[in-house]
Amino acid sequence: MKPSISEVKRDPLGFLDSLDSGRIRLDLDPLLAVLRRLGDPHRRIRSVLVAGSNGKGSVSAMISSLLIENGFRTGLYTSPHLTDFRERIRIDGRLIPRRELHERIEEVRACIGSEDITYFEFATAVAFCHFRRCGTDIAVLEVGLGGRLDATNVVTPELSIITNVCMEHTEYLGKTLREIAAEKAGVIKERGVCVTGAGAGKVIEVLSETCRRRGSKLYRLGKDFRIRSGGGGSFRYRGIGLDLPRVRTPLTGRHQEENAALAIAAAEILTQKGWLLDTERTLAGLGRTRWDGRMEVVGEKPLLILDGAHNPAGAEALNKSLARDFPGRRIIFIFGVLRDKNFRRMLKTLAPAAWRIVASGIRNDRALSAGEVAAEARRRHNRVFEAECVAEALESALAMAGPDDLVCVTGSLYLVGEAKMLLEKVKAGKKETGGLRILKYG
Repeated sequence: MKPSISEVKRDPLGFLDSLDSGRIRLDLDPLLAVLRRLGDPHRRIRSVLVAGSNGKGSVSAMISSLLIENGFRTGLYTSPHLTDFRERIRIDGRLIPRRELHERIEEVRACIGSEDITYFEFATAVAFCHFRRCGTDIAVLEVGLGGRLDATNVVTPELSIITNVCMEHTEYLGKTLREIAAEKAGVIKERGVCVTGAGAGKVIEVLSETCRRRGSKLYRLGKDFRIRSGGGGSFRYRGIGLDLPRVRTPLTGRHQEENAALAIAAAEILTQKGWLLDTERTLAGLGRTRWDGRMEVVGEKPLLILDGAHNPAGAEALNKSLARDFPGRRIIFIFGVLRDKNFRRMLKTLAPAAWRIVASGIRNDRALSAGEVAAEARRRHNRVFEAECVAEALESALAMAGPDDLVCVTGSLYLVGEAKMLLEKVKAGKKETGGLRILKYG
């Protein structure tokens, strides 16, 4: 629900909420005009820019954590948030304080002229201002969508990372994998450095050609640095200069080992560029990474997991992680999704692993209704249930689950965010729980 005009006038957060968070515009000129009036804060911070179809948030969190452990004052900008806007903007792992957020919003708001700034552009400007004001040594910036025309891409980073590339946002980024890869390759700067975990031949061709044209260096996972899983959540890393026999990441899943490898490679490159990173501190920082909503275990008996897989590649990674880390459990998926996602392929991937599926609605104008999700799910599975909201979905899934079963909330970070907020209210004993009555949480 949008705030009233009076709320917008007196409350900085009311103004932020009045912007359309779902609107996407791939045009840097309006933001650059506002940033000029703000004194070009993006030019006064050093940064690492992280793009990709999946894993960019996890990689950003890992790099931030290892930089903090090495003693650098580190900014982190990510999106979307799960329960609180302040999650998007952090320094040394701490959310931006409310008072400072209000000040930054007013600062940016005062510099908007005739520009029709989007929610994401405004949030990005707020982050740049905060990082500059707080004197960060370096900021890790997660790209919102694509790369070439994303609001974060106004910086000149120490290095760029492209985690991977898959078919997504075709209405904005292109209809083919090459076209999408070209948009993401827009984060590669002249005479810069790019690290990637992409493996598809067509994608590598685009990234390699972009680097060749721009005189940039490309480091590839599986070629310039490698990992070998050792089981038990550990892996060996053979990198650009390092050979680490045992690396651990607290984030679950084989794909998180690959993400960790990208973060270590980034640390190696930063060291080459003069940043003094100690290997032991880097590994310690990596091991302390926290990233909510990604294979996050929030309850037991039944096991309750939140994972923001939001496209077919994410759904495939989720399936593999569940099979490897929680074998033999019956799985109930609570699935809700935005309309612009390839939900048919996601359901095709998840349905064979499901014991039951609960189709959930999401409080988002871009989301499919529970009925629409259920109709598609029933084409793939014969035990599908509908729930108009997250509370009803959790109630239904937990009622049918046995103590040894697994309930997984997935399909959209917005769904995960709603579930997380609700679960936190239940844990705190608050009454406003959307009707959720039975929850074995803890």
